[in-house]
Amino acid sequence: MTAFLALVGLSARLSFGGRSGGALVGLVFFLAVVVVVPFAVGPDMNLLSRIGPAVLWIGALLASLLVLDRLFGDDRSDGALDLLRLSDLPLELVALAKGLGAWLATGLPLAVAAPFLGLLLGLSPNTVLSTTATLVVGTPALTMIGTIGAALMAALGRGGVMIAVLVLPFTIPVLIFGVSAAAAPAMAPAPFLAPFLILIALTLASLVIAPIAAAAALRAGLD
Repeated sequence: MTAFLALVGLSARLSFGGRSGGALVGLVFFLAVVVVVPFAVGPDMNLLSRIGPAVLWIGALLASLLVLDRLFGDDRSDGALDLLRLSDLPLELVALAKGLGAWLATGLPLAVAAPFLGLLLGLSPNTVLSTTATLVVGTPALTMIGTIGAALMAALGRGGVMIAVLVLPFTIPVLIFGVSAAAAPAMAPAPFLAPFLILIALTLASLVIAPIAAAAALRAGLD
């Protein structure tokens, strides 16, 4: 357990302070998406308040993809991944720890920043709360799904935009239910609880399935 928590902390520190800016780049990108949208759609606050939850979710999705290239790629290139495989920690737990660390450095800050950026889009207090709740619950699923793509690309010795192309289609269910729950207060009587519970289920499923799939990809690349 100590080794697992240490690896989570190390992954979070590396993701937050990477050579290319780490999580700070994700936050700046998230801010850029939210700021640019009002210029694109005009000053219609009613329209902005309707599309605001979707804008925040899309921004969080794209920002979370920025750190995936370094999730396993650096470990593969410097030999750390071979050492982790020889450790007492199973590769499944290594993948889970790397994913949780990446979420702590990227997904969680995005969820914390969402209420402040929601004000720029004219979201009501209830919509801000629902959007923040869905991002806290749903961004781990985005990161864990991304972990599978990052492991596969590391196993193949590739990276860059290929990870985003591979991962993006599998994040659509999370995006659909996340936006549905987040926008429910602004689209009454749309239900909030049903899509929110499905979002929780998707996150729990990703926490179980993603480490197994990522570990299998890493083993195939290391053999």
